[in-house]
Amino acid sequence: MQYIGYGSLKERAAAEIRAAIVRGDLEPGTPIKDVELAEKLGLSRTPVREALATLTDEGLVETKPHAYTRVTALEAEPVRDALVVVQSMHALAIGIAVPKMPAEDIAAMRAANKAFKKALDANDAVAALAADDEFHAVAVHRCDNFAIAATIDRFTPLVRRAEHSRFSSPDGRHSVTQHQQIIEACEKGDPTLAATLVDANWNTLEDEL
Repeated sequence: MQYIGYGSLKERAAAEIRAAIVRGDLEPGTPIKDVELAEKLGLSRTPVREALATLTDEGLVETKPHAYTRVTALEAEPVRDALVVVQSMHALAIGIAVPKMPAEDIAAMRAANKAFKKALDANDAVAALAADDEFHAVAVHRCDNFAIAATIDRFTPLVRRAEHSRFSSPDGRHSVTQHQQIIEACEKGDPTLAATLVDANWNTLEDEL
């Protein structure tokens, strides 16, 4: 029997609730009741409550004691603030990563972009998000900077709904070409160009705000 620790249950609850918010299954302003969520997820209330605390820190859930817990409104200003940080960190990451990128990283980026295109062609925004994450994660991993990775992890959840919206529309398909240009800059060993292209790629989310 595989032991599933409390932390894993909390992370599972947070991941499932986060995904429901990003997909729009839980719309902005939707009241959230931990008892109902716990029952739906097949968990006790404790990991669900802790998961909601995590999502509150991420800006996806808001709580007023003894009044309400609900999905936050999709407001442009806080999302834009988070996007500026995420965008800058990804550009910084690839600038650091390019000089030490092996051929395996380039291959991984190509594979992720191929999966990204396939997901967009199938109108699967969730799979497109996952593939886009894999694409950008290559540089984040290679740059090997814990502060960059931690900052990206901290602020990315707040821009997820904008990403999902973009990848649900035809405009999201432009990212396939942008990804390819980033790959080519990495192959050339040009960190400045790669960082500029990554910055431009993330900047397209401004259209969703």
